[in-house]
Amino acid sequence: MNTNKIKHIGVFTSGGDSPGMNAALYAITKTAEVNGINVSGFRKGYEGLIDGDLVQFKSHELQKLTQKGGTILKTARSKRFLELEGRKKALQTLNANKIDALIAIGGDGTFKGLLTFSEICDIPFIGIPGTIDNDISGTDYTLGFDSAVNTAIENIDKIKDTAESHNRVFIVEVMGRDSGYIGIHSGLMVGADAILIPESGTDFINLLGKVKNYDSEDAFLIVVSEGDEIGAELVSSKIKEVNPNVDLRITKLGHIQRGGNPSALDRMLGIRLGVEAVKSLLQSKKNVMVGILNNQLHLTPFSEVVKQHQVNKELHELLELFGK
Repeated sequence: MNTNKIKHIGVFTSGGDSPGMNAALYAITKTAEVNGINVSGFRKGYEGLIDGDLVQFKSHELQKLTQKGGTILKTARSKRFLELEGRKKALQTLNANKIDALIAIGGDGTFKGLLTFSEICDIPFIGIPGTIDNDISGTDYTLGFDSAVNTAIENIDKIKDTAESHNRVFIVEVMGRDSGYIGIHSGLMVGADAILIPESGTDFINLLGKVKNYDSEDAFLIVVSEGDEIGAELVSSKIKEVNPNVDLRITKLGHIQRGGNPSALDRMLGIRLGVEAVKSLLQSKKNVMVGILNNQLHLTPFSEVVKQHQVNKELHELLELFGK
């Protein structure tokens, strides 16, 4: 039973959409209902907070949507919320609808917004990491990362089939912004000949050494993270400089990696994080992000949640090993 003062939780999704968000919304609503708490969802992120665009959630309705990708609440980035006037309007919305607590699903920018909002709003905030980039500290995995990697692998496998048929060099660009997690995971699992990520300065040199004398019946597959400062086009031109005879193609997977049904891992992650978010509120926690570290639930203060610009040591070692 709910013995604290929370009677009405607001929830929203912000930033880029990611598979698993709907599972988290279901888990939040189910856990809240069991504890006698109402849940309302704000549409289009912070914009919905400012405009008072909200819908009441029922767990039996959300239960049917856990397998859907994207977010049923829609999402947006809000310039208005960056201004104090926008945040004051959001506060008015919360007060008018008697919202006692707020749960946000998004990236580090979402949590920075909540931290700033806490300067004028004293209700508890809880964050759930939702981004395919997996670039947030305080959690081993973010909602949507596993699904995005699976989508990348599925499509790169198909590209590899046609590359083998034509003895081609293929450059495949994957998403991840300035993070190389999708690039490393998908590249290693499809057996890429080279993987280029923003966090490594030697991968491009190794690639040119490999492709310089490439003349083989086998395809040559290169996976490039979109945030890599060299970029797919420049990689292509440099390869042509050292080996003008290669038959080369570029494929950018793009937003296909954000869509599609969430993987089993992301559905379960959404359930676990959604339940823990409500439990944390019931335990009087505030201004923290719920994450998973070493497969254990973990709370990180918003002030310590930052965008990661380095992949971990083990992945760096794997990149070096398979890049040789």
